[in-house]
Amino acid sequence: MTKSHRSRAGFTIIELSIVVVILGLLTGGILMGQSLIRSAEIRSVISDYQKYSSAVKQFRDQYNALPGNMANATSVWGRLNSNADCITNSGAAINGADGTCDGSGNGGVAGIWPLAAGKSGETFQFWRQLKLAGMIVGNFTGVSVGAETLKGYPGINVPTSRIRNSGWGARSMGVYAGDTVVFAADYGNMFTFGVASPFDDCPNEPALTPQEAWQLDTKMDDGKPGTGKVITRYWNNACATAASNTDYSASYNLSGNGNQCAFYFPHSI
Repeated sequence: MTKSHRSRAGFTIIELSIVVVILGLLTGGILMGQSLIRSAEIRSVISDYQKYSSAVKQFRDQYNALPGNMANATSVWGRLNSNADCITNSGAAINGADGTCDGSGNGGVAGIWPLAAGKSGETFQFWRQLKLAGMIVGNFTGVSVGAETLKGYPGINVPTSRIRNSGWGARSMGVYAGDTVVFAADYGNMFTFGVASPFDDCPNEPALTPQEAWQLDTKMDDGKPGTGKVITRYWNNACATAASNTDYSASYNLSGNGNQCAFYFPHSI
């Protein structure tokens, strides 16, 4: 008796079609998952802004001062480490782990120009004092990072964002005449949002695509890069298509690719 053997040379058309469909579903699922993750990251900018705005209001109500600028902060939390770390020496006892530095009390949140590594500034004490007051979570050193001029680094002396390498800053800029990056505007005391910069005390390097920045601006404000309570950096044909730093009719550069945008939030503090 002989046995018959059925050999198969390959997949049938139906089987190949099923494989193609499965691969397509997997690819689509991965892309959709990445899109959902990115959308959640973008939305977190709004929730972070609301959280920090609320914390500042609570701090002002409780201490009658701006965090960082509070002139008698060391009378509440003690002094940070040593005289070298604080701009002014209040004579308060050193309380290194939970200490801070007094601010000027002039109503603005100021940095120090220039500032060497490990030195204090109101922009850094801003976040430390909010933490010490129990109004935000995190660990903030209150001093600059690295040897480069001024440096605010997310997760060390300023808060992180869910968007990779980005974080939040706080500063007073007042009325600014504008430059090749920044729109001319009255900024006052404000939050900043972006990637850490080796040249500044607040994160303000590009973290968002123009499309993402436009979507956020539209949800939070007027959808225009140079006006309102959300103003973009990099107006010069990067994030925005403006003719100058006073071109307030400009639109976002929605054809732009890659991260080209960071935000200032005028009078948000």
